[in-house]
Amino acid sequence: MAHLNLRRSQNISGDFYVDTTCIDCDTCRWMAPEVFIEVEGMSVVYHQPKNEVERLKALQALLSCPTSSIGTVEKPRDITAVQLSFPIRLEENVYHCGYHSEKSFGGASYLIELPESNVLVDSPRFTPPLVKRLEEMGGIRYMFLTHMDDVADHQKYAEHFGCQRILHKDDITTGTRDVEIQLAGSEPIQLAPHLLMIPVPGHTKGHTGLLYKNKFLFAGDHLAWSDELQQLIAFRNYCFYSWSEVIKSMRKLANYTFEWVLPGHGRRYHTDAETMKEQMHKCIKWMEVN
Repeated sequence: MAHLNLRRSQNISGDFYVDTTCIDCDTCRWMAPEVFIEVEGMSVVYHQPKNEVERLKALQALLSCPTSSIGTVEKPRDITAVQLSFPIRLEENVYHCGYHSEKSFGGASYLIELPESNVLVDSPRFTPPLVKRLEEMGGIRYMFLTHMDDVADHQKYAEHFGCQRILHKDDITTGTRDVEIQLAGSEPIQLAPHLLMIPVPGHTKGHTGLLYKNKFLFAGDHLAWSDELQQLIAFRNYCFYSWSEVIKSMRKLANYTFEWVLPGHGRRYHTDAETMKEQMHKCIKWMEVN
């Protein structure tokens, strides 16, 4: 819960504000860029919502903030309706779960809604409104964990839904030693029709991406879009295993077809398959000299 007495001075006056507990995870800035920007290493409100669409996005960001650093002066009467807007549909049967967790430094998680087996990609915060919505959508059969950093409340989700968790054994820690399905090796593995698990070591030794329908790539912390550079990038400053392995993995990933990059951290990217291929090769060239 944000505190008005901790409101950052850089916020524009009005109802919405960010307080000094912000950890600069970037969640609110990509969820509601019309409202939030970064100033001096933290988010602030630079523009109060001017219509219902902007207000909805701002409230979705408020609920998704991992540290509850976003607040409103007036108690929002429409918050229940906003809770029901999660998970947020991106395209087809793919959703952004929201409710980011501080345990994952605000990493995003996603849901693939399938007739036979819904898949949760990485773990959101375990919170009753989201859990209820996931129950209404058919529950969770698999929880695919891209790597060790974004596991958050995986145990609570596993206990509640009885889902099978998936994580590469090279990323298993004491907190994930009971994961039901532990991947091994470097070869892709088919989880279900149209669902391919692709080991992409580098950020961590056991980092794995998930490709759905040759269209949606759930990239974890391997790949994301940079608004500043206007291209796809990897995170050298946050590479905890091997940068050379990140590059090798990126070359392997460039052989696949997809139209969406859905990262745990960083910005999403959506384009046609041909442009995505071009962007992947541009990313690799950039990585080789950075």
